[in-house]
Amino acid sequence: MHVLLIFILALIEPPGKPVVKDVPNDEGGKINITWKPTLQIEEIGGYVIYRAEKDEPYEEIGSTDKWTTQFTDSKTKDGIKYQYQIAAVKNGEILVRSQTSETVISSGQWFHTGRLNIFIGIIIYSALVLWFIYQARKGKEMYIRKIAGLDALEEAVGRATEMGKPILYVPGLSSIADIATIASLNILSQVAKKTAEYNTTLLVPNRNPVVYTVAQEVVKEAYTNAGRPDAYNPDNVYFITGNQFAYVAAVCGTMVREKPATNLFLGYFWAESLILAETGASTGAIQIAGTDSVFQLPFFITACDYTLIGEELYAASAYLSKEPLLMGSLKGQDWGKMIIFAILLIGSALILIGFNQILSLFNI
Repeated sequence: MHVLLIFILALIEPPGKPVVKDVPNDEGGKINITWKPTLQIEEIGGYVIYRAEKDEPYEEIGSTDKWTTQFTDSKTKDGIKYQYQIAAVKNGEILVRSQTSETVISSGQWFHTGRLNIFIGIIIYSALVLWFIYQARKGKEMYIRKIAGLDALEEAVGRATEMGKPILYVPGLSSIADIATIASLNILSQVAKKTAEYNTTLLVPNRNPVVYTVAQEVVKEAYTNAGRPDAYNPDNVYFITGNQFAYVAAVCGTMVREKPATNLFLGYFWAESLILAETGASTGAIQIAGTDSVFQLPFFITACDYTLIGEELYAASAYLSKEPLLMGSLKGQDWGKMIIFAILLIGSALILIGFNQILSLFNI
């Protein structure tokens, strides 16, 4: 038996010398190992990978089946020199070992060369935004398509003033971490400025305590900027409760009792959207809603006079304030989207005619 084993071992050629390389475009701590298989592949059960630091004994770090000739060592330490050997094994016994690999060191990379397209895209996008901000600050007129809900805002505030009734502003039910809430607070600033100019009461009930604190400061600053700090009433920006439907019940009660001339529902909403919108509609108020929640948009569209859909909510602060920084950012984003759309359109056409190399632009 021993003679037969020795004879088999003599016939089996060792795996090829391992080719070792640091894994590119990673955070470090990884080394790729590849090798040529033994020619007598049917006589082995698989491969075992051994690793050693300089002048240290080899230790087993992993194994593969006999058809796999690649392994990634993901437990290395950057800056330390390693060498590798590959052993062909069968039934737990080492049949033959490869030569020792060259010395290799793992390291992390600062720049991912495979994502150069993303870097170029960021540079182009940033340049567009900065260019349009520069143009806006120079006083260049910038076209933004009409948004009916925002155009009606002036009319809604004026109507409330004529009727001597308040305006109810609901900044959504989400936290300050939600982008829709931030957009809503930006709009609140512009609405508060108009109500200060018209001397109209603005009611802002809040569900989230952090949003409540920010909303107070936003409204106070808007009244100050409008030259009416004396007209600001901190009691009109108030916290109700953190409970979803208890908050909605309180807001609906306010709508029924106070009968505001205008209801503004701007922010992120959940299942309560239809309750709020239907209650407001029953009081005869002008209602302007806006959210980026696709699940609640149908309810607002049905029950409100005007609805800001998705990105219209984000663009509203720039639309209302005409602030150069916001206008430039908005135009830069629009042009960035147009460029992406053009690339996708041209890329699709090129793929249809067989030019598949264009797909490399979209690798991430």
